[in-house]
Amino acid sequence: MSERILDVSVTTRYIDDQSAPERGSYVFTYSVTIRNTGQVGAQLIARHWIITDANNHIEEVRGLGVVGRQPLIKPGEEFEYTSGTALATPQGSMQGEFLCVTERGEQFQVKIPEFVLSLPRTLH
Repeated sequence: MSERILDVSVTTRYIDDQSAPERGSYVFTYSVTIRNTGQVGAQLIARHWIITDANNHIEEVRGLGVVGRQPLIKPGEEFEYTSGTALATPQGSMQGEFLCVTERGEQFQVKIPEFVLSLPRTLH
């Protein structure tokens, strides 16, 4: 399939009140927006995330859908969800892919480029 159907954008946020740096736990949320820019509806079936901390510890997460759903996204529509992860270091990154299927039954993958999880910078 040559047509690009889904565009994905991600924003991240450090969650200070759920983190415990003294115990090596840094909690981040990531909000994912999936927009259908194609001409056919597409359903998100499964996800695969690769989460890497600053010590190069890698955790892979695979599962059906996102936040308990397998959304069908029609042309011109978007679906947004927020999830989270905890790292042992104050920064790291995530990347991954979504397995999707069009309403015509064609399977395809949407690659999610690497994005950074990092404590906000402070100015003194």
